Amino acid sequence: MKASDLFVRCLEAEGVEFVFGVPGEENADMMISLSDSTIRFILCRHEQAAAFMADVYGRLTGRAGVCLATLGPGATNLVTGVANGNMDRSPMVVITGQGDTQRLHKESHQAMNVVEMFKPLTKWAESVQHPDNIPEMVRKAFKLAEFEKPGACLVELSEDIAEMETDQLPIRPVATRRPGPDPKALVDAVTLIRSAKNPIILAGNGCVRKRSSEQLCRLASRTGLGVVNTFMGKGAIPRSSEHCLFTIGLQSRDHVSCIMDESDLVIAIGYDLVEYSPMRWNQGKEKKILHIDFLPAEVDDNYRVDVELVGDIANCVHGLMEALGDLEVPMFDIGRHARRRAEMIEDYEQHRDDATEGTIRPQKALSDCRDVLGPGDLLLSDVGAHKMWVARQYHCDEPNTCLIPNGFCSMGFALPGAISAQLIYPEKRVIAVCGDAGFLMNVQDFETAVRYKLPIVCLVWEDHAYGLIEWKQETNFGRHTDLSFGNPDFVMLAEAFGGFGARVENAVDLKPTLEKAFASGKPSIVVMPVDYSENLKLTKRLGELTCTL
Repeated sequence: MKASDLFVRCLEAEGVEFVFGVPGEENADMMISLSDSTIRFILCRHEQAAAFMADVYGRLTGRAGVCLATLGPGATNLVTGVANGNMDRSPMVVITGQGDTQRLHKESHQAMNVVEMFKPLTKWAESVQHPDNIPEMVRKAFKLAEFEKPGACLVELSEDIAEMETDQLPIRPVATRRPGPDPKALVDAVTLIRSAKNPIILAGNGCVRKRSSEQLCRLASRTGLGVVNTFMGKGAIPRSSEHCLFTIGLQSRDHVSCIMDESDLVIAIGYDLVEYSPMRWNQGKEKKILHIDFLPAEVDDNYRVDVELVGDIANCVHGLMEALGDLEVPMFDIGRHARRRAEMIEDYEQHRDDATEGTIRPQKALSDCRDVLGPGDLLLSDVGAHKMWVARQYHCDEPNTCLIPNGFCSMGFALPGAISAQLIYPEKRVIAVCGDAGFLMNVQDFETAVRYKLPIVCLVWEDHAYGLIEWKQETNFGRHTDLSFGNPDFVMLAEAFGGFGARVENAVDLKPTLEKAFASGKPSIVVMPVDYSENLKLTKRLGELTCTL
């Protein structure tokens, strides 16, 4: 068969459902091969959006999302989305076209070294040198992308190789079992926990993958430990659980910071240092740390690990519970956190019944989002000031129902990510919460949502500025540089694309407008003027926060 046909058959063998991308001349053979396959090609309007779609597919399914671009500018447009997915531990396979191998040694139209460009951004990146190598290379790309910790891999296919004949066949994927924890390390972990007076669990990104959440909840219940989650660990423990102590990660101190301050042992499960630097919760370097993760801990001066349980997280946590032995009662009293948990809930619920006119507080907006979404529905946050509010105010019942990019932290993530989420879960409601800046970075792919009839709702927080930068500059310098810009009429923009648009001026109208947007059955833009005076009010209030036992 033709090499491009073999490549696509290898994708089919990997169980690929969608390929997100933008075609070009140099991947024309690949496109024709895809058109004859069982795989659905999602035609995007920008390669960056395609990469974000593959990123979200990987996060939600645990299987590698696939994005495709041509050589040169097509490949460079992928870079930000691929870097975002790789740093946020999303399994992805990236396919790029390339010019004829007979012209790559010299100055040539659109030709550049794509593989070398992607190497710092991926787990593995290589170019196909011979059509017979395709089965090995595709299998390797998916194996590495999906194996913990997951990330992105790139395979480049030159146009002349894509046309060549081959008699090779796909390599059948075989599941790889992840190892369990070392028995001696389990003994040391038990000793560490039994000697602690006030331990706390820090649940990171790894806790929403590979059955980890279920075991985490069992550990918390059995030991009486409270659980603090990172931005990307949301939903690892249900918000209704008395063990849930909500989210850490704001640059300012918060109620959760008090809980971390009081702890003498941090049991970090599935925690990536890119999520929230240990310098912010272990400045004195005095805390004992039990590291439980798929890989050994990163070396950091403020993350001095005492014991490491390395292996499959779910198996490690299960093994830890077995090593702890039969407990008639929990080792620790979860009631010691009850007062502070109640204070946090009271704080988070402020302004949920706002009836203000003109601008809408972030707290009210996220309370309404929570009300219109069921336990399994999805909210995706873009990056900006609103992200900090989503992280602080929006809490989950299930893992992977609130997606916040917090490793690479790229703007422009939420709209294309919501498209991918809706394709995966057509029966669920999906909201993309965006700032007006981030939304316009990939607004062209709203047309993609319209074309594929995906009823996502984009809630745009409009402040006509780069609000997060303004917030930080004001906090650090007492003033800010010129960060303002103009916007289109978002309602007219939605309608011009063929979607539903609405503007909300009064807080009491937000929830019914969101319901109306979902009822329209169309991709929707709901724009609200946001009251970002709440940013500095929060900074001031948290700056005055005192931790009392």
